[in-house]
Amino acid sequence: MRLAMKKNLLSWGLVCACFMSLSAAEVKLTPKQRLGKAIFFDADLSTPPGQACAECHSPNQGFSNPEVNLPVSRGVHRDRFGNRNDLSAAYAGFSPPLHFDEKEKAYIGGNFWDGRADNLVEQAKGPFLNKLEMANPDAAAVVAKIRQAAYAPQFLDVFGADALKEVDRAYHLVAEAIAAYEMSPEVNTFSSKYDFYLRKLVALSPAEQRGLALFEDPKKGNCAACHPSQPGADGTPPLFSDFTYDNLGVPKNPENPFYYLPWEFNPDGPRWVDLGLGAVVKKASENGKFRVPTLRNVAHTPPYMHNGAFKTLWQVVMFYSTRDVGPWPAPEVPETVNRVELGDLKLTAAEIDDIVAFMLALSDGYRLPVAAAH
Repeated sequence: MRLAMKKNLLSWGLVCACFMSLSAAEVKLTPKQRLGKAIFFDADLSTPPGQACAECHSPNQGFSNPEVNLPVSRGVHRDRFGNRNDLSAAYAGFSPPLHFDEKEKAYIGGNFWDGRADNLVEQAKGPFLNKLEMANPDAAAVVAKIRQAAYAPQFLDVFGADALKEVDRAYHLVAEAIAAYEMSPEVNTFSSKYDFYLRKLVALSPAEQRGLALFEDPKKGNCAACHPSQPGADGTPPLFSDFTYDNLGVPKNPENPFYYLPWEFNPDGPRWVDLGLGAVVKKASENGKFRVPTLRNVAHTPPYMHNGAFKTLWQVVMFYSTRDVGPWPAPEVPETVNRVELGDLKLTAAEIDDIVAFMLALSDGYRLPVAAAH
């Protein structure tokens, strides 16, 4: 139903630039990207110091949260927690700005689960000032730390001698540098086994091949309806997201520590309901809908769903297949649940195994066998 949406969503030039970097022996970053990397890994930019962007977006975890036993992220204040599971920073920049597509009659794009940031620059400004994350009191506090950082001269080289003088402009440039790094070929490597398979450099295993067929079959897994898996017409690799929004019927997660934070952070306590996109666009018809995440590196990004309700990929696929016929808890927002594309897929346990096997082939960093590499 949604395959037509992806055609005009992406900056294919950027995708190609990242994809072509696979042939390079070493990833080369531009000066702005190197600056953004320094900021991304700087643990002194929180209040108190101790939490960098990379703590919740680790390159060793697909640029997602390495604290996989928590359903949501922990802030620099270790007794504070965000209300949602972290999304990966990798491939996020290919999402277009949030907009309503009149032809498809659907919202598309944006960053964060609810699309409230139009791009990576606006997204990067959020965590610094979020009391549940890096907890800086204001932008001035962040800029003051940047002025004292070892990379401050690099900042001025990239953006100009007066780049750190005015707080609002400097703060925007900080986010711009982070966004540049997050769009770099170091973050978006397009180097999974499946990428090499598409380039005819390696074969999928029998289980992976069966999983791909189930993934794409509209009468079976139907996963590709929202997670497009085929290259573009010009050969650009798939992003495994159409950046649309959906209410999958995910239940509340009683293990979410956000429910039990003090009143100043969550006045509703366990009664809090996450309305997702609906709270951003102010439409009840969009309540409970969240942006379709990429499945690239999905093996490294547990737990799953916006609230970390599911701990394994097998559990996710089983939920998709049996939501409407199994003993699952009630949806958090029942009114807008997608009851057309999932809920009773009738997948066997072996078919679920195969779909998971295919998704495991979407992890970056695959090393070609020696014979294939030559």
